[in-house]
Amino acid sequence: MACSTYNYLHLPRKIRYSLASSLFISKPSHAFPSTFTTPFPSPSHTPIKFNVSVKFSTQSVSVSPTNTFTWDDVVRISQPDSVPHDSSDLSGFFQKVKICNRGSEKQSEFLPFVIEDQIAGYIHNGFANHLRRFKDVFIFPQDNSYGGRIGSHVTLHPMLRTPDDRTNAVGDVVKFLGEELIPGIRNELYPVTSSFGAPIFFSLERAAAPYFGIKAYGVHMNGYVEKDGQKFLWIGKRSQMKPTYPGMLDHLAAGGLPYGIACGENLVKECEEEAGIPKSISKEAIPVGVVSYMDIDGYRYKRDVLFCYDLKLPASFRPENQDGEVDSFKLIPVTHVANVIQRTQFFKSNCSLVIIDFLFRHGYMSPEHFGYLDLLQSLRSGDCS
Repeated sequence: MACSTYNYLHLPRKIRYSLASSLFISKPSHAFPSTFTTPFPSPSHTPIKFNVSVKFSTQSVSVSPTNTFTWDDVVRISQPDSVPHDSSDLSGFFQKVKICNRGSEKQSEFLPFVIEDQIAGYIHNGFANHLRRFKDVFIFPQDNSYGGRIGSHVTLHPMLRTPDDRTNAVGDVVKFLGEELIPGIRNELYPVTSSFGAPIFFSLERAAAPYFGIKAYGVHMNGYVEKDGQKFLWIGKRSQMKPTYPGMLDHLAAGGLPYGIACGENLVKECEEEAGIPKSISKEAIPVGVVSYMDIDGYRYKRDVLFCYDLKLPASFRPENQDGEVDSFKLIPVTHVANVIQRTQFFKSNCSLVIIDFLFRHGYMSPEHFGYLDLLQSLRSGDCS
């Protein structure tokens, strides 16, 4: 049977959602009562087993970014099911991948954004109509040689020759369009390139990146602890004051990759700001690969590549947020974190992909799990370039 027949993303929605998506480990664990304590028994490492029976209803919680939940909710939902089953089920993980890869059928609504004869991004035709007013900045050649299906593409005025000229001109347009069209403006610049490490065409306001469909890069770190053969992940709960995904679960440290800073340097900075991890510890973080996705939502076209890192932390370490962006942290068994991802939308959506990748790399999934290869491949659904 071909691998594609295993892909849960191709199943009808009602069948996918009816699948039970519970997880359990070989020995039950007690709930973790406080933010920094982990009074768990220490079973030997056992791969996660998955339940695929449609006879049993499982606890499924859908939470939008505007909703709130508590650590008590996380603890309750993370608990292993009391009834074990032999079948494997990855459907809850596939759903999280799908959330990050919406709208592929709408790609024809976007115009290629071309700079120096290279495609730097994609701009929705509706958003492009707002840009047409700025004739000294944007022009629209009637040329579909770059693959645009609407018969034209977007480029910058030829008088804008240098990266600084382009940065200033496009920045002025973004400011003029303002929060109504581009919410969340934060005066942080992202580099605009054709691929990672390529020459920078110009720099663009971070909030505007998906409206121009540029490739955006980030660093995401799983901070984990080992105790008596069991692995735990430090999980953060984002501040309710965050403009994006307030109150949702997050990695110990993560952030977008802004202009002028290398991945490793940016990770050290994020570790200090978000979790109070000193450089003497964070410099030991290991780069372990990437995940990627392509998500279309209205005028927004996100083409993101996330560089993944693992950091093994001392058992005595306690994170302390420094920049006000994280409300609290909790140390949670990896198997319980997997339950939360399977059963809820508590995690910021792209964080789920990075943790699923962690589950693969640390042996919590095996080829015997139904859909193993499809799920592994789906973690890099975007263009890793």
